[in-house]
Amino acid sequence: MSHDDHDHDGHGHGEHAHEHAHEHGHEHGHEHGHEHEHAHGHEHGHEHGHGQGHGHGHEHGHGHGHEHGHGHGERRARADFLAGEGRGRLLFLDAPSGLAGDMIIAALVDLGVPEQVITGAVAGLPIDGFHIHFGSRVRSGIVATSFDVHVERAQPERTYGAIRAMLDGSPLADAVKARAHATFLRLAEAEAKVHRAPLSEVHFHEVGAVDAIVDVVGSAAALEWLGAELVVSPLPMGRGFVRARHGTLPLPAPAAVECLAGFDTYDGGLDFEFVTPTGAAIVGAHAKRSARWPRMAPSRVGWGAGTKDLADRPNLLRAVLGTPSEPSVAGDGEPPAARHVVLEANVDDATGELMGHAIELLMREGALDAWATAATTKKGRPGLVLSVLSTEARADALAGAMLRETTSIGVRRHAVARVERPRREVVVETPYGRIPVKVSEGPYGPALAKPEFDACKAAAQAAGVPVRVVIQAALAGAGSL
Repeated sequence: MSHDDHDHDGHGHGEHAHEHAHEHGHEHGHEHGHEHEHAHGHEHGHEHGHGQGHGHGHEHGHGHGHEHGHGHGERRARADFLAGEGRGRLLFLDAPSGLAGDMIIAALVDLGVPEQVITGAVAGLPIDGFHIHFGSRVRSGIVATSFDVHVERAQPERTYGAIRAMLDGSPLADAVKARAHATFLRLAEAEAKVHRAPLSEVHFHEVGAVDAIVDVVGSAAALEWLGAELVVSPLPMGRGFVRARHGTLPLPAPAAVECLAGFDTYDGGLDFEFVTPTGAAIVGAHAKRSARWPRMAPSRVGWGAGTKDLADRPNLLRAVLGTPSEPSVAGDGEPPAARHVVLEANVDDATGELMGHAIELLMREGALDAWATAATTKKGRPGLVLSVLSTEARADALAGAMLRETTSIGVRRHAVARVERPRREVVVETPYGRIPVKVSEGPYGPALAKPEFDACKAAAQAAGVPVRVVIQAALAGAGSL
């Protein structure tokens, strides 16, 4: 099974197993062709601009507009962040031209994440035969940072399991490993679903794997360094076709669409791969929600450049770090925007087991929360009201699941707004093993930490201790972070 590598990220995510034959050189020299031969209907090799040419087998010739060499002097001066400086704040990826793994890394470095965070994370991996560099490109007068991965020789194929083992055996910090694992899992699950194959059969072809590994690990290190809650703008979807190992595939790439389940998208209006599978996997694994522009007070801005010149917009990704704004209260003129939907269905003939199953399934399919409330229904019959909190993007699918999994014949829906604490997940070491802990912060008093109960339960059973002992150990570990 090929993990299709087409990311014009040059990140062959193995996305479409497009055999990334990496032809370095951005049109000036290193055409990181993605060997996808993006045939847009007429087979003219779809030049994916985002991919830095990290060879995705797409054969995208990445034309850059005014590329400034590798010299940092040509990039605007910026002060680097300290580790964790983004905690309690929002990191917003504004992506009117889409995004890819290389663009995400470039924008975060331009924002202030030290380059050494990326290079140090990648240096600890047991892979070679490539080099990376940061440079700059000018788009519509804006000087943006660029990030390129140059593959110097053929690479072995790596399965999803091999990449997991590589990450586990690396010296990366546990939190960075957890983020990288989450991104690769999102991508592998998408490929497995598209190809109707088990995860164990998903593999990454040739050089594309190097690009994917660098982009995934580099972005994981950068996001963890910041520690901010990630929000992404609605993403443009491209049109056309791409040639992959499995044949001609439509854009947006099937794996990219799967990775973006639950996030807002719209027609980008061009025959172009706006969002690569790697970029989609990073967003899908780490962003909390979509927003046209979140309520925040911006403090810093970074720009990441794609490699292709677009006819109707600058090929740029903007990263904005800001402090969440308190939602408006009655009387101050502007209520908070309704970003979520509550779905409700009355059920008067369901057993508790059936309702429990429905709630579990709805959570698996993307509900933010689901619950049942006892009620007296028509004719005095006892019943339940099944309620679901959903994003706008998932509301229709979840309403369909409610009708499919219960005996209700109708689902009500209404828009709601909610105030949220910024949240992140950390992995802590305890005497009973590694335990994931959800940490909620923000300007709402002391941070809250909640260990993942299923992980605590499994660790307690393995160690023969009460689960509360494991929970206490995880909380103690989280308190030291």
